[in-house]
Amino acid sequence: MYLVVGATAHFGRQAVDALLAADLPVRALTRRPETAGLPAGAQVTAGDLTSEDALAEAVSGVEAIFLVLPYGMEVAPLLAAARRAAVKRIVFLSSGAVVDGAEVQPDVIARYHHEVEAAVEASGIEWTFLRLLFPAINSLTFAMQLAAGDVIRAAYGQAAASVIHENDVADVAAEVLLGGHAGKVYELTGPQSLTQVEQVEVLGAALGRPLTFEELDDVPVRAQMAQFMDPAFINALFDLMAVTVGKPAEVNTVVEELTGHAPRGYAEWVGDHLADFS
Repeated sequence: MYLVVGATAHFGRQAVDALLAADLPVRALTRRPETAGLPAGAQVTAGDLTSEDALAEAVSGVEAIFLVLPYGMEVAPLLAAARRAAVKRIVFLSSGAVVDGAEVQPDVIARYHHEVEAAVEASGIEWTFLRLLFPAINSLTFAMQLAAGDVIRAAYGQAAASVIHENDVADVAAEVLLGGHAGKVYELTGPQSLTQVEQVEVLGAALGRPLTFEELDDVPVRAQMAQFMDPAFINALFDLMAVTVGKPAEVNTVVEELTGHAPRGYAEWVGDHLADFS
């Protein structure tokens, strides 16, 4: 049995599909099974990540866990429950912001994910980490603006990223969960480096709309977003974008090496999400 933690979130939901497509037994953990909307082939179970006892049923009989956590979530109760249930391996979806060997991580995003990685390593359970920076789903933030017109307004138009399709992350997770990747850290990328301006161009072509990108000063944007989210998190995210301006993002072949297929391009991602922008 393979357990997906974060089964209704991005990446977790796609991992459920990937595991089912491989004819593997899947258990999906969610706080509210009645509204999860998960595939009929998945065994959906309720669980509370803050309680070891509440997770006992979810981890019972599980060979491996795919761990997708919301930022800031405590992992200790799950690891304790997994140890008690003799879970063999954990695959954690981490962040490419983590700097290996650093005495102090550069920001709160890197620090949180590094702390979870350290806790998983210390658990004694076999582990593999999948790290990514800017997934293609970040483009969904454009959808609200497009409802009001053909202009995307954002900071760092020339920030570059090798955006990755969530289905590719899920395919990698399904493969790695089977074993044979103990102690490995995989940096996952899409097939090409694209700036935000270039992403908007691809999106406009797919939608058949003359979209344009309008550069905004990052200072007021940070301040506005900090009203609704942790300011330290917002600053860390924007700082990560800032250092990529004018610098092509790294592209690697890890997805193809692990899954046997080339990573999906951004245009394909847009095609899969047209309904989100209409």
